Amino acid sequence: MRVVNRSLRWEIEAQMKLHKYNMHQLAELTGINQGNLSMALNGISRSMTINQLDALAKVFGKAPGWLYELYTEECISEEKVSRPRLVPYLVRCAEVGRNDCIDAVVPKILDNPKNVQIIFAAAEKLFNKGKQKESERFYEIVVESVKDSFSEMLAVSHYRLFTVTLGTDAEKNWKAVIRFDPFRNRLPEGYRLDALFQLARVCFSLKKWSEVDEYAGELVELRTVLRDEMVAHKRHPVYYYGMGLLYKGLVLEMKGLYEESKKYVHRYANLEWFEPLDESGQKEVQQFKIWGKANLYTLEVLSGNEGIINEYADYLASLNRLNDIVAGLIAIVSSANTHGFNVDHVLARFSGFIDRFDIFNNHLILLDRHLQYRYHKAIYAFKNSRVEEGLDETLHCLSLAKDTKKYEDFFQCVSLFESYRDRASAQQLKKYRLAMGVRKEVHLE
Repeated sequence: MRVVNRSLRWEIEAQMKLHKYNMHQLAELTGINQGNLSMALNGISRSMTINQLDALAKVFGKAPGWLYELYTEECISEEKVSRPRLVPYLVRCAEVGRNDCIDAVVPKILDNPKNVQIIFAAAEKLFNKGKQKESERFYEIVVESVKDSFSEMLAVSHYRLFTVTLGTDAEKNWKAVIRFDPFRNRLPEGYRLDALFQLARVCFSLKKWSEVDEYAGELVELRTVLRDEMVAHKRHPVYYYGMGLLYKGLVLEMKGLYEESKKYVHRYANLEWFEPLDESGQKEVQQFKIWGKANLYTLEVLSGNEGIINEYADYLASLNRLNDIVAGLIAIVSSANTHGFNVDHVLARFSGFIDRFDIFNNHLILLDRHLQYRYHKAIYAFKNSRVEEGLDETLHCLSLAKDTKKYEDFFQCVSLFESYRDRASAQQLKKYRLAMGVRKEVHLE
């Protein structure tokens, strides 16, 4: 029995015979130039692209990824590596799930350490196509392979991995911050502002106030350094400058330093002086005005100004934005707990919005706001002798904290529930035991 060595061309020619296509017909069906197709199949040149192979697969009725295991002969031969072939090949392998092909070809590429640039290029292609999860593997290879700790390629790979791995798991998010932090100032200028913003944003959700303050300060300072630089950013530079000021103000707010916080609010609420300001920049400036007004209300309420609560509620209603409303209600309910206000009328007014807060549960910052709202609302209910409601809110908060691995919040909720445990219903106790990982009550004789 004759053994045939499989090759890309042998397989394609076998399919042509099976389907009884000649070169002219195949060229018409695939849209590939007949001359190029003929040269590729006759081995005159290594000219077949991965897109052409995909076109052939479609005509022959084959699944995406057909013959990918043989395509490496188009990319690597006689110790030579073709970057124009390999980058799209790796991208397509990742897109169609041919991880076996990636496993086989990566070691061959990395026989020469300089070829790690091919892996990085494939990762960037995937990332920019919105295939972030598919890109993760390639960035990890870059991180493992590049030995120069000051390499921009290494820094960008760490930045991409940081953004890709962020989710609603607080523990994983903190590990991502720790891993990326040393590389933040080694990034090209076009990435640095967004990287600092993302770091501040994540640390804010984790209540790492000193880190938030540090990253926010760097945001403000970096904008001053880059003032005259023409650098491409995800958002207008005024956004990052304003967010730096906003986070510095929020850190002061969290520490109860309301008057000091107001100074930052006034700064980011008045950014018309910022230059240059195009249409997108003007929109950012207007958004900071809105946030500034809302946050001045917040600081007044937190300071104990009960008389401004209804005016604040009117402003939140006029914004009609769920994320602004949850932030406002946190301030209102928290202040009510501190100063003994009754805000039932405000909660009734926004009950329709409150019922929709669970849609935040897959969003990093908004989920944290939802959790904080439930905790303050539970305390408010207890203070107003509504124990059943308070226990329900505590259980809701406990579930959110457990799902996100926010252990400090989780234990706060446990402590709060235990304070009123003797007044919990059988159903509430069952939910509590499940949240704690206990299947049934143990009774000691």
